[in-house]
Amino acid sequence: MKSISILGLMLCLTIYASARTTHAQTVDYTVKQDIVYGHKDGMALTFDVFEPKSDAKGVGLIFMVSGGWVSAWAPPEKAVALFNPFLKAGYTVMTVRHGSSPRYVIPEIAVDVRSALKHIYEHADELKVDPQRLGVFGFSAGGHLSLLLGTRPNADKPNGEQKSLAHVAAVAAVFPPTDLAPYVDPANPLRETFPALKFEPAKAADYSPLMQVSADDPPTLLVHGDKDELVPIWHSEKLVAALGEVKVPHKLIVIPGAAHGFNAEGNQKMFTNMLAWFDEHLANPKN
Repeated sequence: MKSISILGLMLCLTIYASARTTHAQTVDYTVKQDIVYGHKDGMALTFDVFEPKSDAKGVGLIFMVSGGWVSAWAPPEKAVALFNPFLKAGYTVMTVRHGSSPRYVIPEIAVDVRSALKHIYEHADELKVDPQRLGVFGFSAGGHLSLLLGTRPNADKPNGEQKSLAHVAAVAAVFPPTDLAPYVDPANPLRETFPALKFEPAKAADYSPLMQVSADDPPTLLVHGDKDELVPIWHSEKLVAALGEVKVPHKLIVIPGAAHGFNAEGNQKMFTNMLAWFDEHLANPKN
């Protein structure tokens, strides 16, 4: 379990450090902490809302707080460095925490993030965002969950409950696993490193964005390093090919020489392209 936490923390710290360097000037913002979107095993599931004090667009970006499917809390004053470019551009950022590995596996985590999307969609007026212009982004496991919200936002409803209309209008995913089949194989040692993968291999396709692509998916941006060994770039390459086949707007930004994490120059390229993608696809109200 220690190795999981270290991997997730190292990834987050690298991104936060680069964000502080690249976007040193903090934007004035307000934060609402620990908004409850559901409950699980007697615990509250929560998200925070960061809103720029001036020039707010009324457009929400949902951030998946997940590294190795570990969802860790961070003080808002530290986490905000990651969101400065989006806040500066007028976006409201909502940081969603899910039931965390190692206690929960991906099918259970997927239920959480879909519940969060449903809550945000249904409470958009209170959050001062347009429910038709919600974006989602994340890194690694967070990218995987972002893609799940794009490809299967409300696919699993217990007890015959009616599906929600909640959906996202744009996705940005950074080095995301898109096909879980190789990872959930019992012979793969990564199942021990990332216990969220310990679910029935027969269900892998249900939680693999690559297998869930359809023509009604939202515009999707992927950012990936071509030297990534943990999540090889073919995960993004195959996904953009599948999106292309069904004519969903898509783009793949390759960071040359980058592994599972980027240097300052790579992070700058990542932030610039994510912001441009959301500007392009979320700027105007939907009819």
